[in-house]
Amino acid sequence: MTPPQAPVSRDTLKSIASPAETASVFRRILAYRLLLLLAAFVVVLDQATKAWVHARLPFGTYGEPGAIPVVHGFFYLVHVGNTGAAWSLFAGKSAALAVLAVATLAAIALWRRHLGLRQTSVQVCFGLLCGGILGNLVDRLVYGHVIDFLDFHFGSYIYPTFNVADSAICVGVGLYLLHSLRNPQQG
Repeated sequence: MTPPQAPVSRDTLKSIASPAETASVFRRILAYRLLLLLAAFVVVLDQATKAWVHARLPFGTYGEPGAIPVVHGFFYLVHVGNTGAAWSLFAGKSAALAVLAVATLAAIALWRRHLGLRQTSVQVCFGLLCGGILGNLVDRLVYGHVIDFLDFHFGSYIYPTFNVADSAICVGVGLYLLHSLRNPQQG
């Protein structure tokens, strides 16, 4: 014999999504499909390149003879970690930067209308930005640091080592700044 079930309240019934509400949520998500697809592409590309570097080069590989010269004297593949942000700012603050990354993604989702995320050009900007943030966040959670591997030398100047996620963040921010300058009323 099955025990009697408690009656279902109206509040419980209201909390169950109707097919129309589910379709509405799906339509809202589809409105941001370019952003989501581009972000996913950046994360996959970023993580795939980092996995290749992680499998191919021991951690801490920098300079010759361990680095892989792509263009000798100019471009090398290395395997280093960064516990900070760009140019190693806030080094050693990987956990705080992970929290900041999550807060940034939440803020973008919260203010999506104000940011104009339904526009195709803005979705490209934020798809790159969000994908880069997520790619580096994965590293912080898995390794405790971000894997950097693109190492460029310009004569005696060595540009700070970076990765695909960093590139996507910079390009996304740069494109959004251009968009905002061209459309000040929208951005």
